[in-house]
Amino acid sequence: MRSLLFAPGNHARRVEKALTLAADGVILDLEDAVAVSEKVAARTAVAEAFAKPRAGKLYVRVNALTTEWCFGDIVAIVQTGLDGIILPKVEHAHELQTADWLIGNLERERGLAVGALDLIPIVETALGISNLSDICHSGTRTRRLAFGAGDFTLDMGMVWTRSETELLPHRAACVMQSRAAGMEPPMDTVWADLRDAEGFVASARGAAALGFQGKMCIHPDQIEAANAAFTPDAAAVAQARRIMAAFEKAEAEGLASIQLDGQFIDYPIVQRARRVVGAAR
Repeated sequence: MRSLLFAPGNHARRVEKALTLAADGVILDLEDAVAVSEKVAARTAVAEAFAKPRAGKLYVRVNALTTEWCFGDIVAIVQTGLDGIILPKVEHAHELQTADWLIGNLERERGLAVGALDLIPIVETALGISNLSDICHSGTRTRRLAFGAGDFTLDMGMVWTRSETELLPHRAACVMQSRAAGMEPPMDTVWADLRDAEGFVASARGAAALGFQGKMCIHPDQIEAANAAFTPDAAAVAQARRIMAAFEKAEAEGLASIQLDGQFIDYPIVQRARRVVGAAR
């Protein structure tokens, strides 16, 4: 899941185009991209998109559980053709548990495989970050979470800078708590400045280095850069294969630590090399 592209759920042309692009997944948005006056009508438009051809997975971002629209959103979209639900502004584990309960009952009622729909919470407030451990240990179908910097910096009164150094501890917390709970690596925040393509690349590469598995995108032009940032390049894969081959030979000779081109190689380094090869595959 290297790239998840947002598209406004009430804009049929953008939805249809987004579904054909090279993003690993598309998020049809019922939340921030849809005006209050359009929220109920947008549910029908989103559901109609489930039958359209698509290149990747299809998610829907519903409105937050604390709003008047969330229940109706989930009831309207849990049906064949949906891969998962994005739940924004999650601050407590019980919110995930409530959403999971509702989705599970709708799956049973509608003859769908129970537990098949993915549920990705976006953690984007100070309270959500402070409750990360509980959220990650919610005991629900959630396999990965996402970090949202826009609402988080607003909530904190922070300035969201180009370097994003102010986000480092909070991003790292998302990765660490996900790992501690045995979840997949999280998804990183969007990049809001569409004029700054280089900034997006730097943000994506930084997130990959921190241990995120992918990035949410708000424009088609960001997809290629996101996919590249979270895919090992040919040089990295070649070096990883050299490390694996050299260590396999050394291990057969009874050695568990060697040097290769001046680099110390032991089991953790080899395991990282295996991950690189696996990710590329």
